[in-house]
Amino acid sequence: MKPIKPIVVIPTYNERDNLEKLAREILALDPAVELLIVDDASPDGTGELADRLGAETGRVSVMHRSGKLGLGSAYREGFARALDMGADLVVQMDADFSHDPAMIPYFFEEARQADLVIGSRYLNGVSVVNWPLRRLMLSYFASVYTRVITGLTISDCTSGFKCFRADTLRAIDLSSIRSDGYSFQIEMNYRCKEKGFRISEIPIIFIDRHAGTSKMSKRIVREAVVMVWKLKLGTLLRKLLPGGRR
Repeated sequence: MKPIKPIVVIPTYNERDNLEKLAREILALDPAVELLIVDDASPDGTGELADRLGAETGRVSVMHRSGKLGLGSAYREGFARALDMGADLVVQMDADFSHDPAMIPYFFEEARQADLVIGSRYLNGVSVVNWPLRRLMLSYFASVYTRVITGLTISDCTSGFKCFRADTLRAIDLSSIRSDGYSFQIEMNYRCKEKGFRISEIPIIFIDRHAGTSKMSKRIVREAVVMVWKLKLGTLLRKLLPGGRR
């Protein structure tokens, strides 16, 4: 039986202080695990550090991009490269230890029975550390809003800690996914639901390593608000048009 090949995709921008420790912790979990770093020309030398780790371990690959091109495009390109590298499972996670690498084996275990596994901050109450109340409320009710409009039955619609089966990603036209930030997470979840894939959640504890600052912007919030309606209306139109498909 062919061994499973998992690849962890991590977008980076100025994560030199975190990357080596994170990479070594992930690689220590399982000798089959590989890393794919998607670096957006980090001025602090993150990309060069990733290259050195690759040369040293033989299990770290690096995509060097020309600049800060956005989280959504980083994942789209990273997912496509991981599939080209022969991945069976593809994990996406942050580089700043907000996502605990020790949880990765639990994703692999759950992926035996699910096509997409989501690390949920809201599955067992609220499991978020270092977020101000306003940010927490915005995130939580964004998931509620998304569920109401799209019909998704996921407790955490904007989580960025996930594991996809390779066949799941192949079935989604990654080039058609144009959203960024939180909208990217929502859109990928919705595309999986449209395709009838099995979506499962496991509880995680999210620790924000950027206490006192926020990656959230008004543009990101607006994009997410509009995106859920685009997704829902797109599905309705496909059902109404002759020859339309789900």
